[in-house]
Amino acid sequence: VQLVESGGGLVQPGGSLRLNCAASGFPFSRYGMSWYRQAPGKERELVALIPSDGGVTNYADSVKGRFTISRDNAEKTVYLQMNSLKPDDTAVYFCHIDAIWADGYWGQGTQVTVSS
Repeated sequence: VQLVESGGGLVQPGGSLRLNCAASGFPFSRYGMSWYRQAPGKERELVALIPSDGGVTNYADSVKGRFTISRDNAEKTVYLQMNSLKPDDTAVYFCHIDAIWADGYWGQGTQVTVSS
């Protein structure tokens, strides 16, 4: 199982980024996927999740209306479009498989820094 996040970077407040997570080593289209983030000194928190068929998505209250999670099952990739970014969004972002067996599988994450 491999999860490779990319797309992070430094962006000014109000800017946008799109994160990508390339998955391999498991039947991607059978599982829901999620994005988490961890800011310095804070617990890792759930940001967004999407079911296996890309249907009804869910978001943390702090990102609703600004972030959009999506997936491409043919490409085995999950995305996180982040708009209207705020300094509080600064964190390392990780994708994760929504399955009990996958609890220990995490990628290296991608750093997002929102600063002027």
